[in-house]
Amino acid sequence: MPKQLPNADRPAFYSLADAAWILGVDNNEVHRAIRVGTLRAERRRSRLVIPAAELRRVLGGGAR
Repeated sequence: MPKQLPNADRPAFYSLADAAWILGVDNNEVHRAIRVGTLRAERRRSRLVIPAAELRRVLGGGAR
């Protein structure tokens, strides 16, 4: 069962490790989802991060 996003002081972006924890999957699954295009990631200061809106879409069952 995926965990809920925290309510207080929501960040605009999540690290890949944080996104994996929130989604309840392994880090490798997050990397694979980014690679095949089912999860959108952005580069911020040379790091891959997941936008909070993208996690809300995935948790809500939204399709791309």
